[in-house]
Amino acid sequence: MKIALATDGAMISPHFGHCSEFTVVTVENGKVIGTERVDNPEHQPGFLPEYLSKLGISCIIAGGMGPRAQELFAAKGMQVIVGASGSVAEVLQSYLAGSLEVGESACDHPDSAEAHQGHGSCSHGNHDDHHGHSCGHGK
Repeated sequence: MKIALATDGAMISPHFGHCSEFTVVTVENGKVIGTERVDNPEHQPGFLPEYLSKLGISCIIAGGMGPRAQELFAAKGMQVIVGASGSVAEVLQSYLAGSLEVGESACDHPDSAEAHQGHGSCSHGNHDDHHGHSCGHGK
């Protein structure tokens, strides 16, 4: 599977669409087998879901994302995790360990608060094996 983390240098970007690049991580059997940085080509409504889908991305991790973008990713069968923060290395390690803790979406769209309650297509709760987060990362 491929995961795209919205990043600004070594940190998770607070807003998916405005990140400087994506850190694309290829994972097999719960282990990282490849990492690359892909520049964020542009911020146009509806462009990034198509672009990242063509790169083979199946899960997106970001600090925040607007509700429309979340809907577009869900329509493509891509999972979305919002509310992540910290360094790329820490977030990725926690995600792969099944212990990624996320907060509220850092997205500043005024109409998005309700949409972020469900955190996209991921489920949150007290799952013993995922410590509150499940996003099908192939553990």
